[in-house]
Amino acid sequence: MHIGILTLRFSLPGCSSLKEKRQRIRGMHERFGRHPAIAVCESADHDKLESSEWTFVVVATSPKKVESLCSEIEDKVQRTVDGRVLDVSREFL
Repeated sequence: MHIGILTLRFSLPGCSSLKEKRQRIRGMHERFGRHPAIAVCESADHDKLESSEWTFVVVATSPKKVESLCSEIEDKVQRTVDGRVLDVSREFL
């Protein structure tokens, strides 16, 4: 079993409330949490309005599949989140 940890840090400029922040992030749990090989959570900046950090844990039978899923997540997030990705961190176990 191979594990990948993908952490994305977002800038959400102009965000004026936690409600707006949640709307701009647009349901990360719903989008990725249904996949049996992916777990997702907001891992930092819970109460900060203009930033957010999300961590995805990916499990697969091969390192190549883990890397592929991490790339898919990153690409989809960059296309769908109303904000800028400031930092991407990947760790493979």
